[in-house]
Amino acid sequence: MADGKMRVLIVDDANLVRLYYRQILEEEGFEVEEALNGLEALERLLVSPADALIVDINMPQMDGITFLGALRRQALPLSAIPALVTSTESSADDVAAARAAGANFYHVKPIGREVLARYMAMFCGAPQ
Repeated sequence: MADGKMRVLIVDDANLVRLYYRQILEEEGFEVEEALNGLEALERLLVSPADALIVDINMPQMDGITFLGALRRQALPLSAIPALVTSTESSADDVAAARAAGANFYHVKPIGREVLARYMAMFCGAPQ
């Protein structure tokens, strides 16, 4: 947490999605970092843990399900970072796989400004 701001790591390979989330979260007072895939996200978190994660499922190199599974096998505090999975995948199997891997919540894209801000505020313990 830099300058008292809660830090959110966005893990998504789509530039436009990352930009959209970043704009919302920065306007809400969060510090935002980005990773293009799960492998890059793990590397970033090992250096500097985040307060919350937004994770896509379909990404190159390491997808969101594999990333969450690897993250949840890490020692505390990394294994306890809350994660919101946002994906275009909407089947019950996709939701079940994400939850089994360690997702705290699953939201089918698109996600609106208020909903995204509410999830992150809840994850970070901020007043809602």
